[in-house]
Amino acid sequence: MVKRREPTARQVRLATELRRLREAAGLNSRQAAGLLGVGPAQITHIESALAGVSEQRVRRLASHYACTDGAFIDALVAMATDRTRGWWEEYRGLLPTSFLDLSELEHHARFLRHVAILYVPGLLQTEEYARAVFSSRLPELTDEELELRIRHRKARQQFTIPYEALIHEAALRIRVSDRATARAQLARLLELSEAEHITVRVIPFDLDGFASASSAMTYVGGPLPKLDTVVRDALHGSAFLDAEAQLTTYRTSFRKVETASLGPEQSREFIHRLAKEL
Repeated sequence: MVKRREPTARQVRLATELRRLREAAGLNSRQAAGLLGVGPAQITHIESALAGVSEQRVRRLASHYACTDGAFIDALVAMATDRTRGWWEEYRGLLPTSFLDLSELEHHARFLRHVAILYVPGLLQTEEYARAVFSSRLPELTDEELELRIRHRKARQQFTIPYEALIHEAALRIRVSDRATARAQLARLLELSEAEHITVRVIPFDLDGFASASSAMTYVGGPLPKLDTVVRDALHGSAFLDAEAQLTTYRTSFRKVETASLGPEQSREFIHRLAKEL
């Protein structure tokens, strides 16, 4: 068995779900290995995403673990047997792994939701805006690293799944570059907000007593709600959260922010007024 050197976030998620099923069944790795007729090390490798697992073994494990959710099992099988080498693979070894993991996650998503506080979401940024954001990073990027990130971001923007962005007024007013870049970014938001699969909603400053918009996040819809993922940006890279308690918390948070946000048409009018101020 050849061990993986760098499992993807999708492979790690499959491994995590198999471990959760085993633990819910009250079995340790040695007992699970006995049910499959393999050594405990192989279960450990599967559950740490260092080794792949076949459809047959996923279904056998699910049966041994008394999992009767057919749709969930099918989703795990799809993850185990997926051999997709997406467009993001051309960046492997050139960009941080978290960039590739996010691209893969978005590729397989059913829908995307985003709460943005200080920056316009990456999927909606103009090239000039993205260049300004990446140029502000520390440590500073080389010209080659900067261009790779911009090219990768533009490729991510070719999505067609439902996408809802809740953008705080602060992100719309903060100038990451100059006035022309800010004006072009607002115009781009107005253009994208007319797309059938994109919804843009603004969280205004003058909303009384509202603290729920203090946390930026991306909520990625999986094939089933229990396979959703929350992505949080950090200085060291993106963090992928998928525990049920975490998902419940962020679902609730998103609903609160959405309820307090302006409607799509009001948001377009709001952005148009900001653009006129420039």
